[in-house]
Amino acid sequence: MEMVAFPLIPKPIEVNYRACTIPYRFPSDNPKIATPTEISWVNVFANSIPSFKKRAESDTTVPDAPARAQKFAERYLPLLCMYLVIPQEIRFGFNISIITLNMGRYGGILEDWKKDPESHGGPPDGVSLGRAREHLLRELGFMDIFKKVKDEENAKAISLFPEVVSLSDAIEDEGERLQNLVRGMFAGNIFDLGSAQLAEVFSRDGLSFLATSQNLVPRPWVIDDLDSFQSNWFKNRWKKAVIFVDNSGADIILGILPFAREMLRRGMQVVLAANDLPAINDVTYTELTEILSQLKDEDGQLIGVDTSKLVIANSGNDLAVIDLSSVSQELADISSDADLVIIEGMGRGIETNLYAQFKCDSLKIGMVKHIEVAEFLGGRLYDCVFKYNEVQS
Repeated sequence: MEMVAFPLIPKPIEVNYRACTIPYRFPSDNPKIATPTEISWVNVFANSIPSFKKRAESDTTVPDAPARAQKFAERYLPLLCMYLVIPQEIRFGFNISIITLNMGRYGGILEDWKKDPESHGGPPDGVSLGRAREHLLRELGFMDIFKKVKDEENAKAISLFPEVVSLSDAIEDEGERLQNLVRGMFAGNIFDLGSAQLAEVFSRDGLSFLATSQNLVPRPWVIDDLDSFQSNWFKNRWKKAVIFVDNSGADIILGILPFAREMLRRGMQVVLAANDLPAINDVTYTELTEILSQLKDEDGQLIGVDTSKLVIANSGNDLAVIDLSSVSQELADISSDADLVIIEGMGRGIETNLYAQFKCDSLKIGMVKHIEVAEFLGGRLYDCVFKYNEVQS
């Protein structure tokens, strides 16, 4: 599909927009030595390899899945390390013999890097490291290794949707109802299999949406602009919102959709922008369309709320983060007159785009699920980010 810059970013894009939030290196850093931040984040992606390998092994849609999953594990770690100029004395827990053994066997992406270090984004960041992982999985035939768990979690969340909406609708105070919906977005966002720690907890114990929503870290959160957002919510400041959604299951169905439904009930137009291709357990455009078809009644309503002003858009994205300098033309056309941009999730709204400025009001919301992100923000693990920027008209 044709890809363009998101129209609500001020021009020129190359001056006014940077996708990645955390600076992995600075111009003053030695280009021949990996920075501590680069090493830390290579470790984050390396730590995800066992859970991704396990999911890939059980993908029944791929012939010889266990052997291909092993190839993924063997090739992705060296790919990560080739992003860095690693001094001999820096081992940081990796099996150097495996890295050495696999040098020269990485496929197209690494060959591109060898010829042109800038071809895949240059030095590592959250976008390039995630892109390398997704591209390698697809190269080995794995199109959606989280499909089974996404389908299971979507089914569970769909069954809970009426109860969650009923509890919200029963709250008469408008401010309390908004805060309950916000807590629901945070609770849903914890369903994130891209976090190695959460993936382990999820596979062992599962996660309860209602319990999580009542046990969030207390306010004030590490970034907490809820009061100023709520003030404008009362004023009915916005007419059209674009929401970049994140995960399947409880995140989209029990977190985002009740919030979007409340916006519709207030007369707003709502655009839900979802991934084109699968990445981790993120919901795709196709999956979101199917979810809504199951939740709507025969009159096209979402538990009593008209959905004629609700649009599902394909963002054109294929990663768990997003670079808004490249979105689908379809989404750009639909979004050009929006007056509120909402970016949800740790990958899209914190690790990327946290400091992005827009021509209109914007909200970045997500739970902090990596200790590295918590340290960067000066907060706690599982802290919450609710960053609202108001543009003066």
